[in-house]
Amino acid sequence: MIKQALCAAAMTFVIGTRNEALARPAPAPELRYDLTEGENINLFFRDGPVAAHTLLRSSRVPRILVAFPAEDSGVGLWFAPTPAPVHWRVETAPARATLTDAQSRPLYGVQIAASLDAPRLVPTKAVLSSVRYLRDYQSNAPLPPQLAVQPRADGNRLEWSRDRADGAPGYRLMLTVTHGRIEDGTILAGADGRIGLTITAASGEPPLHAIPESELLNASAAPDPAARRALRFLSYREKFLAGSWRFNTYFGRDTLMSLSLLMPALRPPAVEAGVSAVFARLSDDGQVAHEEGIGEFAVLDHKAHGSPATAQPPILDWGMVDSSYMLAPVAGRYLLGPGRARAAAYLAHPLDVAAHPGERQTAGALLVRNLRLVVASARAFAADPTRHNLIAIKPGRPNGEWRDSGEGLGRGRYAYDINAALVPASLEAAARLTASGLLDPYLTPADRVALKEAGAMARVWAAKAPPLFTVQIAAARAQIAATAFAHTLDLPVPPPLEAPLAFHALSLNANGTPVPIVNSDEGFALFFTDPAPADLDLGVAAIMRPFPYGLMTPIGLLVANAAQDSPEMQARFTPAAYHGAVVWSWQQALLAAGLERQLRRTDLPAATRARLTAAQTDLWRVIAATRAYANSELWSWVYRDGRYRVVAFGAGAKDVDESDAAQLWSTVYLAVRPPASAREERGHR
Repeated sequence: MIKQALCAAAMTFVIGTRNEALARPAPAPELRYDLTEGENINLFFRDGPVAAHTLLRSSRVPRILVAFPAEDSGVGLWFAPTPAPVHWRVETAPARATLTDAQSRPLYGVQIAASLDAPRLVPTKAVLSSVRYLRDYQSNAPLPPQLAVQPRADGNRLEWSRDRADGAPGYRLMLTVTHGRIEDGTILAGADGRIGLTITAASGEPPLHAIPESELLNASAAPDPAARRALRFLSYREKFLAGSWRFNTYFGRDTLMSLSLLMPALRPPAVEAGVSAVFARLSDDGQVAHEEGIGEFAVLDHKAHGSPATAQPPILDWGMVDSSYMLAPVAGRYLLGPGRARAAAYLAHPLDVAAHPGERQTAGALLVRNLRLVVASARAFAADPTRHNLIAIKPGRPNGEWRDSGEGLGRGRYAYDINAALVPASLEAAARLTASGLLDPYLTPADRVALKEAGAMARVWAAKAPPLFTVQIAAARAQIAATAFAHTLDLPVPPPLEAPLAFHALSLNANGTPVPIVNSDEGFALFFTDPAPADLDLGVAAIMRPFPYGLMTPIGLLVANAAQDSPEMQARFTPAAYHGAVVWSWQQALLAAGLERQLRRTDLPAATRARLTAAQTDLWRVIAATRAYANSELWSWVYRDGRYRVVAFGAGAKDVDESDAAQLWSTVYLAVRPPASAREERGHR
């Protein structure tokens, strides 16, 4: 039924403040597709100034949510729990809706028709604002009182609308009952037990400008329709969106990792749009912004701090550490690689500085600002390579890199990926960029002196940091721990180990003690650095072992395995944890790209090369087995009837959150592709 609905003729709806005009035919939208994950039906739509992601949630706690990339805005409606699970059905495809508010200002909207098998629906809470507030409400966080909005009933219609807190055009949600009726704010089904609705949602926030398909991907990009659609929906001249619906705006780390992995398949204007978005949001001392608070979220934050609501910068979060060490490697790969012919002109291009409205800086000056930070922060360890001089996550924060949930680092303070991979990679990129001469117009004499040290510093970090994270556990002890952990997950007893279990810890505690969690962050080392053969052997062997010793399962490579840690820590790293024993699509792609990079080396022993080749084969086998999920953010699993089975993350009662249906760094398989032998094998099946 969804596919039939989405193939229906496109319609444009013109809606005033109260009355709905007759629909009239219109050309097909530039982008429209659907995706069902677990209990969520996701409908993506973009046409002219309108871009919208509509989510219809089934189950006993149904909801309607529409997220707009425009200033990360959205509307959501939650319903009272139903006695039995209900199921949505899409009746007509999303279409563009042109609305106006009470002051005749334009609102950019979308309209669909849907039905569900429920005898009654009781709306309990509507949230119309920034998506950050919708995320908060979904996670049971309190909302600012300014967001309160009550429905207006008008015959067969319920409507919620409000201006933005500063009086700017705001948000609107309308439910028109087409089958059934409304009584005292409750929607009742028709005689057949179904409710039919026309859902209209809109935002008055300024639209973004999509990157045209002709400027996005080059001819080498994989012919993957699902990934191409997701990337198109998330790509704009102003920035790339991290993921929809929950992260419909700029995130520094997501942008940089996605650009790095997608770079072989991207056209230069797309790479430059993404890198420029990162440059424009740097702090004064060169840190990469993690996330931006924009739209009404920024308005309310400025008001709360006594600032005027107008002409204020976005709220930029510089609390993460890892992204500041990703910028140089990613920029270096582009400027010294596919963008070399455009590099000088691009670096001279002035960019608006987000933190200081009205200020402009060249891309080259902003890049040098970041390189100063990299070299200054890495100098202490390069001079004295001890644990105390590693780079820690920031005081008072439980996280500082991509595992950005409260428990993602196992409560450690020094992350393996930052120290063993990203810092040496950033230093090495700084050295190459300096040697290229591209940065000469932007360097001070002091910069030239400092950056001359970057190459030597990179070699110290690469040699001395990884060993500080090495964990080795006797075979008998490791087997006992893995068996106990397997029992808690209803897994079979693992086979005996023939040798001690060795791996790189997820992180180090403040006192330097390793957090003994096997983790997928070896991918960063393989993708960004050239580890010594012994380090390659240790890292690849550790993660490719079958779970619960390593990370490999038939439904993907898990991102964490806490079997060797305490029972308390194991309880925080289950298949219901956001960064626990779950599969993240982009982490598999990162490892695949890293293995390919290492296999291009000519200095590896035959035994190491054989291990890498075997790992590559095994990894691509599980990637292919779960290809249907590759464009989503992550997935979980259950073990039932003797095998692993994929479960959409967020579908389980214990899951702490839900997965985005379109995730930027999950589109990277457009560039990260199986080795030729694997493609040929799949072609003969």
